[in-house]
Amino acid sequence: MKQEGGVVVGAYRDPLGGHALVLAMLPIDRIQPTPFQRDLSEAHHKRLAGVIEKTGRFLDPVIAVPAPGDGFWTPNGLHRLEAMRRLGARSITALIVPEREVARQILALNTEKAHNLKERSLEVIRIAKGLVEESPNEPEASFAFYLEDASLVTLGIAYEQKPKFGGGAYHPVLRRVETFSDEAIRAAMKAHEKRAGLLLELEEQVAAVVVKLKERGLQSPYLRSFVVARINPLRWIQGEFPPAEKVLQTMRDRAARFNTEKIKPQDLAGGFAPVADEE
Repeated sequence: MKQEGGVVVGAYRDPLGGHALVLAMLPIDRIQPTPFQRDLSEAHHKRLAGVIEKTGRFLDPVIAVPAPGDGFWTPNGLHRLEAMRRLGARSITALIVPEREVARQILALNTEKAHNLKERSLEVIRIAKGLVEESPNEPEASFAFYLEDASLVTLGIAYEQKPKFGGGAYHPVLRRVETFSDEAIRAAMKAHEKRAGLLLELEEQVAAVVVKLKERGLQSPYLRSFVVARINPLRWIQGEFPPAEKVLQTMRDRAARFNTEKIKPQDLAGGFAPVADEE
């Protein structure tokens, strides 16, 4: 701790699991956000800085874990860290967790602002890529706790390639047909990349259908979800689902043959709720 320029305030074991924890004051320039968490929101950290400045108190310590090499990572304190930097702070209160693997539990730890699908997907793919570098031969399924949902890996790749991708329309389908693989995570990542490619091809076909529907005067915020529901083969399948690749190929081909002339305004009146995604 001293070599990092920090000062220990106290040490204890948490009352639930009995894990060792250290409360310390750390130099703010010795803490960086984990490389796989969501991107910084300028509005959020500026608003947070204003609240901290107005109250004159910083009451919510960041969690810090040892970073590779030296210094610390914080898996859940990006906005608090940047808010304090904005205010000119030279140190910050941190709860130090010795086990670095806790940093990967970001979706559970980050409670400042609920993650939307895009943020969750991007964080998961960043974690997955880090795991490929660190443990390429370990089964993907052994990292299920960190990655949460296999479909988020595929969606994350798609969002990296197309930031404005409307993944919310496809997530309900993907999470029913994608599971974590017992293959090495390096090999499993190749499969996710293939699925992401098919998913983007599917999105291109669906987007073209949506354009045609709008040209016919059909207006609805749920057009994408409507089209995806129409081409989704899973609703007719009893028993075991086909592989994810087969499902995506079927949907892509159905979208390419979609007859927009048969769609009437009343067809859009069904229960196509808006998808919580990039908002």
